[in-house]
Amino acid sequence: MPRLFRSAPRERLSRDVYVLGLIAFFVMVGFGVVVPVLPVFVRSFGVGYAEVGAVVSAFALMRLVASPFVGKLIDLMGERVVLAVGIGIVAVSSGLVGIAADYPHLLILRGVGGIGSAMFTVAAMTLLLGSTSAAHRARAVGFYQGGFLIGGMTGPAIGGLLATISLTAPFFFYAGTLAVAGIVGLVLLRPRAQPADGQAEAAGAPDADGSVNPLVPLRDVLRDARFRAACLANFAQGWNSFGVRSALIPVIVVEVIKGPSSFTGIAFAIAAVAQTLALGPAARFIDRAGRKPALVLSLAAAAVLTVAISFTGDIVTLTVLLSLYGVVSAFLGIAPAASVGDVVGRRGGRGIAIFSMSSDIGAIVGPLAAGALVDAFSFPVAFGVGAVFFLAASLYSLRMPRAVSAAPASVGTTTEG
Repeated sequence: MPRLFRSAPRERLSRDVYVLGLIAFFVMVGFGVVVPVLPVFVRSFGVGYAEVGAVVSAFALMRLVASPFVGKLIDLMGERVVLAVGIGIVAVSSGLVGIAADYPHLLILRGVGGIGSAMFTVAAMTLLLGSTSAAHRARAVGFYQGGFLIGGMTGPAIGGLLATISLTAPFFFYAGTLAVAGIVGLVLLRPRAQPADGQAEAAGAPDADGSVNPLVPLRDVLRDARFRAACLANFAQGWNSFGVRSALIPVIVVEVIKGPSSFTGIAFAIAAVAQTLALGPAARFIDRAGRKPALVLSLAAAAVLTVAISFTGDIVTLTVLLSLYGVVSAFLGIAPAASVGDVVGRRGGRGIAIFSMSSDIGAIVGPLAAGALVDAFSFPVAFGVGAVFFLAASLYSLRMPRAVSAAPASVGTTTEG
């Protein structure tokens, strides 16, 4: 029977996966509360729009700077501790933002929050990928991302209500939701099992299915085509979804379609619902058919949709295209992460940090490059460059092996499938 139609054996996701999904919900509810208010709050200090952008960039930049060190912290302290400490840093810095005396303090506090965010993100993904067997890893990632998406849709509505009370109230609410998330992580996440001796540590740590895989050297991870394809896909997704789409579509709605800015929020909300509904089917497809076909097809589809979005002339067509893009994003949010989990095994903090950085780099550079391309050329050119990254990642994904395996592929053979 073709692999696509084989049913994966029934397996309940581990408790850690459900706990991480709950943590993701609380984190994203708070983040969603702050996002609509942050630019207005920064402007209340009497600064210009460039300074507003600097506050947003400071968070992303410090995430990027801190990520390479998080993997080593995980090796020393364990995922659960790094996750809780990271959430605690974001919680404290966010609460202090609400009482910041001036703009420099605000800028510094947001940068500190970025460090905590990097710790949480890498630790949570390391624990998530290591707590599930390869056959159900995509399901675990899909559930985790579902927590993020649902929280992200809930947060802005709460933030709008809190903003009517005070511009600082959302920051205190964010600190509170993060405190809840950190406590949940410390209490409910299981401590990492320690090896009996140094020899056991060298041999490796047990995976979720009970098998013991050797710890994979970082140099072997970097050579693996599955890891490279995942990082390319994550970079393209960061450049387009977190960069180009967020930066340019609001401008297209107002200046090209000539609609009110509220249309942007409606279109994005519908697309987010489409992405959330697609997570379950996408995860099942990726676990059954494999990472390779999911990446090749979804990246190619994303390239086509990205170009099509730049030529849209009405809000209905734009909403339909964004919804289709949301469905594709469900695959692009799950398949690369599952592929990385297949490569790095149980203890892959440093590899996961590099994977996370690839998206951050795209999200930081993408909006700047897209804005410059629009100024110099046009919207289709800016979106077209983003589509090129999707297409390049799709073509490189053809080098991946087809089979899903928890064990690392041997360098120079199946890694180049």
